[in-house]
Amino acid sequence: MAELPFSFDDSAAYERAMGRWSRAVGPVFLDWVASPSAACWLEVGCGTGIFTELVLDTCSPAAVFAVDPAQAQIDHASRQPAAQRATFRVADAQALPFPDATFDVVASALVINFIPDRPRALSEMRRVARAGGFVAGYVWDFAAELSPSWPLRRGMRQFGADIPELPGTRDSSLGALNSLFEQAGFERIATKSIEVTLSYSDFDDFWQAQTPSYSPTTKIIAAMTKSERVRLMEAVRAGLPVRPDGKIEYSARANAIKARVPG
Repeated sequence: MAELPFSFDDSAAYERAMGRWSRAVGPVFLDWVASPSAACWLEVGCGTGIFTELVLDTCSPAAVFAVDPAQAQIDHASRQPAAQRATFRVADAQALPFPDATFDVVASALVINFIPDRPRALSEMRRVARAGGFVAGYVWDFAAELSPSWPLRRGMRQFGADIPELPGTRDSSLGALNSLFEQAGFERIATKSIEVTLSYSDFDDFWQAQTPSYSPTTKIIAAMTKSERVRLMEAVRAGLPVRPDGKIEYSARANAIKARVPG
């Protein structure tokens, strides 16, 4: 099945699905980026504000601006404790509403692959970054089927369901990210894979988290008959890695990239 779009208009569902994973990957990524303190940051695609809060708590920034195209996500992020120390606004990554050379660091967490025109977005990120500044980001390794949804997607395939390709799958590998950044004119490009392992208390916890309302996969499941859904859940459950204490535990991998703006 061809790639289907995601619509991130349910911030609570996004938090339930991605919150724990984002909080695990973000600190490792920020430690690797090693940005200078007192820097002016722009986060492109802030979602519910998880990464924004990590930047504020660990990077000692001078200022943090965060944008997202979804009003629901901005509303959610604006209600978080970090909101008092950051500036949030609705904006498109492909047309950032900031002057040239405004930021020391431009970062994007789990977003680049969802942007329709990725070269244009990277061009915009380079434009608003100062000469010598950082542009960095990370995405789930969809190409290797190692996003947090991989157990569900594997189970659906084994069940015989026709599932969509995840957005930006072909641009989610380290090599593809490197090529995108090279074509955008960045220099001193570096890449890194980040693997994190998390657990769910039980199957219900896993299922609720991995079938968020905004996912095309969830819509496919909703269109099944009740008996089909029951059999699918049994197939997915059978393939899950379960610990002796009954918790479901597995790893996911994010691919990260950082680069300098020439000048």
